[in-house]
Amino acid sequence: MLIQILAGVIVVAPVLWLSGRVLVGGEKAKFTDAMSIVIIGVLLEAVVNSLFSGLIASIIMIIVWLALIKHFFDCGWLRAFLIALIAVIIFIVIIVILSLIGIGILSFSEIINRPFIV
Repeated sequence: MLIQILAGVIVVAPVLWLSGRVLVGGEKAKFTDAMSIVIIGVLLEAVVNSLFSGLIASIIMIIVWLALIKHFFDCGWLRAFLIALIAVIIFIVIIVILSLIGIGILSFSEIINRPFIV
């Protein structure tokens, strides 16, 4: 669980913070709030997953994550949903960019290591 919390704080909190700053401003969306959302969310997710499973657990966790965003970023339900949606989009863009960089590095190293044939 500690690894999940650390990974969430490193990966999810900055993305959540950026999307929060875009929609509610820097006064309401603080990085410490984003870290609190991630830490509490991971802990509550462990509790919910131990009590429920499948679709019910997923629906409960979506509501929990939105409620955490709503509470910590001091916004309404619609804005919390938009913050979460933009965070997911930002996260996907970052993953795509990192994968393109990784693929580019992999392709370049294959070209260098390939024997030169005339």
